[in-house]
Amino acid sequence: MRAVIQRVTQSSVSVGGQIVGRIGPGLLVLLGVARQDTEKDADFLVEKIMHLRIFEDEDGKMNRSLVDIGGQMLVVSQFTLLGDCRKGRRPSFVQAAPPETAESLYQYFVDRIREKRIPVQTGRFRAMMEVSLVNDGPVTLIVESAP
Repeated sequence: MRAVIQRVTQSSVSVGGQIVGRIGPGLLVLLGVARQDTEKDADFLVEKIMHLRIFEDEDGKMNRSLVDIGGQMLVVSQFTLLGDCRKGRRPSFVQAAPPETAESLYQYFVDRIREKRIPVQTGRFRAMMEVSLVNDGPVTLIVESAP
């Protein structure tokens, strides 16, 4: 699994002009699922992301996690994160999981976040979405479950 994590003051996702998910301070997580990914990969990312110390403490140091600040999470599926652009001019998506597998692991990831009592909103799987955000910092990181 591959996630692009953005620290945000606010973020939303719309489908067909209608907002389907919106958060205040927290993390926007763009999540891509690879063919070989399993629930173990999702579990790893859940723990890593929710405890990643990327929010500032009172001294201005990145020393606090999403859990520490009581932040929210917006999770948006994005298979294009698995695009391989090394050859040619068109990305190859052969490493992306098939939609049924990807949706199942995406939902598993979201369910694990909810079990951790983190307020979470989502986009709509396989929909054309518009994502809006105010990146705080800006802080943007890539986290992967496998080397």
